[in-house]
Amino acid sequence: MSQEGVARWHEYMKKPSPDALDEMLADDVEFLSPIVFTPQKGKDLAKLYLMAAGGTFSEGSKDKMPGSSKSTFRYTKEVVDGNHAVLEFETSLQGKYVNGVDIITWNDAGKITEFKVMIRPLQAVNLMHEQMKAMLEKMTPAQ
Repeated sequence: MSQEGVARWHEYMKKPSPDALDEMLADDVEFLSPIVFTPQKGKDLAKLYLMAAGGTFSEGSKDKMPGSSKSTFRYTKEVVDGNHAVLEFETSLQGKYVNGVDIITWNDAGKITEFKVMIRPLQAVNLMHEQMKAMLEKMTPAQ
């Protein structure tokens, strides 16, 4: 199950799109971020955070979106077991090294039910926090 899910995730990373996320995310998905304290519940919030993270890596650095030939974002390791996968990544953000993992869980229908991101070192977490806040403000319509 998760081997197929991992393959679909890699395809998404090559060509990110909101429609692809709609297809991959369960309605009740939980997104857990190193940036916010509480889990973000539901497809719309998870999609917003995943798209903001991609935008952060493209605008917050000299890099392009993950999947671009100029991007430094790359997965370096994968551990897949049952309906779970841990994908380790490396990139740079404003010249700072970023190392992290995406921990993904799928349901039996092949939809992502949990997406957890962990990032290190602390400098990267702090910079990511600033960049994500700015990106989310840009993406969220004024009320």
